[in-house]
Amino acid sequence: MFRLLFIFFLTFPLIEIYLLIRVGSAVGAGWTVFLCIVTAMVGALLLRQQGFSTVSRVQASMARGQVPALEMLEGALLLVCGIFLLTPGFFTDTLGFLGLIPPVRRAFLLWVARRTLQRGGVEVTLYRQGQGPEDSDHRQRPRIIDGQAKREDE
Repeated sequence: MFRLLFIFFLTFPLIEIYLLIRVGSAVGAGWTVFLCIVTAMVGALLLRQQGFSTVSRVQASMARGQVPALEMLEGALLLVCGIFLLTPGFFTDTLGFLGLIPPVRRAFLLWVARRTLQRGGVEVTLYRQGQGPEDSDHRQRPRIIDGQAKREDE
């Protein structure tokens, strides 16, 4: 983990400096600063919209009695994307804008979840709701688990 953080804090600023110099030499210093400010403002507006959308999906999942795990992870990723968008530079803005695209964001989160669970030795097959192997006719069927319970009161 330390190695990953070291690489992150070393490479990101170098990439940002390189891109700022390249863009600045192509369009000028004033336009480069202007572009950094505009991308931060546009990113903040898009982040606000995506944040409200995620909150409404969390509320809808909870109203259906489901655990909004993916939506909560999306909210955390949106926070990281917001930090990237408010950080001056074009590389972090690109990463932040990529995180604002819902299919990209979900694909990334599912990839991370699958990798994390597989490292723990868990066999993982992730399905979107209504697209599992039991839903071949595109109808949602309730999942029934047979079992026995015994209640032991005090």
